[in-house]
Amino acid sequence: MAGSSAAALTGLMFVVITLVRGEEQSQARHDGIATFSTPTVMHFCAALFVSAILCAPWRSLLSVAIIVGLVGCYGILYLAGVARRAKHLTKYTADVDDWTWYTVLPLLAYGALVAGAIVLNAVPRGALFALAGGVLSLIFIGIRNSWDVVTFLAVGGDKES
Repeated sequence: MAGSSAAALTGLMFVVITLVRGEEQSQARHDGIATFSTPTVMHFCAALFVSAILCAPWRSLLSVAIIVGLVGCYGILYLAGVARRAKHLTKYTADVDDWTWYTVLPLLAYGALVAGAIVLNAVPRGALFALAGGVLSLIFIGIRNSWDVVTFLAVGGDKES
C-alpha cells in the first residue's frame, strides 16, 4: 500500500513540474525546485524503495537492515544539503513551517529508518513499526510538501523561487 502510494505521488510530482516547466527558468527558480520540489520526490522514492525492499523474500534480515539503513543515512545526508540550499536562497526566505516540513520532520522520518534498521535483527517486530512509521511519515510529509509547492506556484508566489 505504501509503495504504490509513493509511486503514484511521485508520478504526480512529475506532472506538476512539467506544467510549471513552461515558465521562464531562472537560477533562483532552479534553486527553489532543488530546495523544495526535488526533496519531496526523493521522500516518495525512498518510501517506495524501502517498501519494495521490505516486500522481497530475503533469507536474512541483516541484508534488509543494511540496505534500509543506507537509505536512511543517505536521506539524512541529503537533508543536510537541502538545509544548506534553503539557508542560501536569495529570492525566498524559508520560514518556520518550511524548516519544520522540509528539514526537521523528514530528518525524524529518516532517523526512524536508521533506528529500525539498527534493531531489525534483534527486535524485528518493533523495528518494523519504526520502519513503517518512517515510510508513512515520508509519504505524509511528501503529500503536505507537494500541496505547499503547488499552492505556492498556483497563487503566483515569488516568481523567482
